[in-house]
Amino acid sequence: QVQLVESGGGSVQAGGSLRVSCAVSGFTHSNYCMGWFRQAPGKEREGVASRHIGSASVYYADSVKGRFAIFRDTAKDNLYLEMNSLKAEDTAMYYCAADQTSSYDCGSASWWRRTGAHWGQGTQVIVSS
Repeated sequence: QVQLVESGGGSVQAGGSLRVSCAVSGFTHSNYCMGWFRQAPGKEREGVASRHIGSASVYYADSVKGRFAIFRDTAKDNLYLEMNSLKAEDTAMYYCAADQTSSYDCGSASWWRRTGAHWGQGTQVIVSS
């Protein structure tokens, strides 16, 4: 059974940094996509960053390029999202997701919406201005 468990959310002032983590278990595929999407209050869900495990390709939403970094600890099979220069508009619930998909599809803005994609429960990030 696939499980994704996020941690590390919290409150930070604008301009600060935060790292969220995702512990993955039960995912047996060797080529798959992992990443993060978020949902702010009253807004649609938005893809943030993704990483294709087979090709090591990474993708970022334009809104976070240059500020966020996605990386993986292969020893622990954890996925991380390092968030720097945080803005009030980054306030959202951040979700980890995983799906067996190609590197090409991993670069789409909404790969995590695919039927069968696995999601975690989310971790809250609040950025105060």
